Amino acid sequence: MTTPADLSTPALVVDSGALERNLALMAQAWPGRRLRPHVKAHKTTGLAHRQAAAGHAGFTCATVREVEGMAAAGLGEDLLLANEVLDMRRLGAVVEAGARVTVAVDSPEVLRAAVDGGVREVLVDVDVGLPRCGCAPEDAGRLADAARAAGLEVRGTMGYEGHLMLVADPDERARRTAEATGLLRRAAADVGGEVLSGGGTGTWRTNGVVTELQAGSYALMDTAYAALPDVPFEQALTVLATVVSVNRGGWAVADAGLKAFGMDHGNPSLPGAKVLYCSDEHTVVAPGDGGALPAVGDRVRFLPAHVDPTCALHERMWVVDGDDVLDCWPVDLRGW
Repeated sequence: MTTPADLSTPALVVDSGALERNLALMAQAWPGRRLRPHVKAHKTTGLAHRQAAAGHAGFTCATVREVEGMAAAGLGEDLLLANEVLDMRRLGAVVEAGARVTVAVDSPEVLRAAVDGGVREVLVDVDVGLPRCGCAPEDAGRLADAARAAGLEVRGTMGYEGHLMLVADPDERARRTAEATGLLRRAAADVGGEVLSGGGTGTWRTNGVVTELQAGSYALMDTAYAALPDVPFEQALTVLATVVSVNRGGWAVADAGLKAFGMDHGNPSLPGAKVLYCSDEHTVVAPGDGGALPAVGDRVRFLPAHVDPTCALHERMWVVDGDDVLDCWPVDLRGW
């Protein structure tokens, strides 16, 4: 049987036990259609099939490519593209092929793109405090009326409090989440429909308003989310690397760098060591407190700080149980 020692590095490695525990914990808290897992976090239909097996039939997507790939993998029962798109012709083709696709709209222009592209169902996207997409809450009802007048089905409302996901203090995060979801609830009263969609891994306990949670990172996790005291999911994803050089000055060099990690949340971590810096193909580490340098040829597992862009940098992820490689999942939703 293949072992992690046989893998070419750098490599994405998923601990199967941690992954299954994460899936089970979230499915218990947000069962069935109450969770709409966000596939942008892993971009892997193999993992999405595991989420479907945990009882979740609907999925959130970030790109047209993700929608296409999920439908092609037989996971097109209820797909939400939770980003605004101005060319929906490819989405219309997915709908014609039999998948159910809903899109987020926040303006008359995006609404018109849905009509022209052949997408028939929408959610009105509301700005709840994250300075990104979403209409003003007071405009949501008028946009819903315009969508219905154009022949679209308005399933409901969505709003993403992404600016609150990593607020360190749980009480402050809960308070601010309540303020954000209050805006969503008021907009939903004007919009109508059955769906209130939003939230994420950081607000899995504090967002009590939405009918469906768009969490994604919970499955694999990263050090940014793991630092939150009330987010109990385990670090299932690591980046396996090989130590290729050790310097008598007191540092070691591994063969995974900027092109192997999402860096927007900071450096990756290596238990027992101090990460000095990352360059294109390398990460340089020093011993941690009381630790020793690894030797040339040693395999080490880095913990990424941000799981989503880390996964998008790799072509495949390897599912392992201890020293056994159980499966290899292509990261088949990457690209555009």
